Amino acid sequence: MAETKKTTNFANDFKSETTFFLIISLKKELIMTYSHEVEHMCVVKKGPNHGPAPIPEEGKWVKSKEIVDISGLTHGVGWCAPQQGACKLTLNVKEGIIQEALVETIGCSGMTHSAAMAAEILPGKTILEALNTDLVCDAINTAMRELFLQIVYGRTQSAFSEGGLIIGAGLEDLGKGLRSQVGTLYGTLAKGPRYLEMAEGYIKTIALDKNDEICGYEFVHMGKFMDEIKKGTDANEALKKVTGTYGRFTAEQGAVKHIDPRHE
Repeated sequence: MAETKKTTNFANDFKSETTFFLIISLKKELIMTYSHEVEHMCVVKKGPNHGPAPIPEEGKWVKSKEIVDISGLTHGVGWCAPQQGACKLTLNVKEGIIQEALVETIGCSGMTHSAAMAAEILPGKTILEALNTDLVCDAINTAMRELFLQIVYGRTQSAFSEGGLIIGAGLEDLGKGLRSQVGTLYGTLAKGPRYLEMAEGYIKTIALDKNDEICGYEFVHMGKFMDEIKKGTDANEALKKVTGTYGRFTAEQGAVKHIDPRHE
């Protein structure tokens, strides 16, 4: 009998405690602790309340007060502490939630694996949640911070695009073959410049004029090359189809010498 009474009291105590915490949780927004000085001050009513300044979002002017008020597509660039690598992050945000993420990295091999995880982590999160999420690489975290600052202030690529940009717009930056736009150029005082990779693709050969100055180059578009291979095109034929030149590359155009920028 005593044991039953003890159990009943415990249940009542638990119920009371639960109710107490429930009341506290419901009223937590109303409970505020003030200093002694503030408690004894008289009330002076607040006059104007203009609200936030409107920001441009997807063709509309929005007075954003909550994360759900934020929409847009934009980019952010970040770097790690030793500045060994950098990240370009593109997010497409709809009503505060990340619907699309493009993570591009350069300069560090480990960043590519971090980017793989970040691309899986980011979609579905609110931009505030993403800001406070460990995205594995400090450069990606920094890019997220810079992007957050832009997007909450209305500085987006789609600020004046009615309805915003569709999900998938992030891939348009990659072009055919879906490869990042990466430039790799190298130069020394003793031997001069070398073009290794440019917007057109892998630089196979550079052309020099009579003054030994670069006047053109031959490139291989790697994205298109792989597309041809996947179609079943012979590798040699595919290579010819995706190889092009820029500038004055032939002898008739003034090129007197061709060199391999990686070995000559």
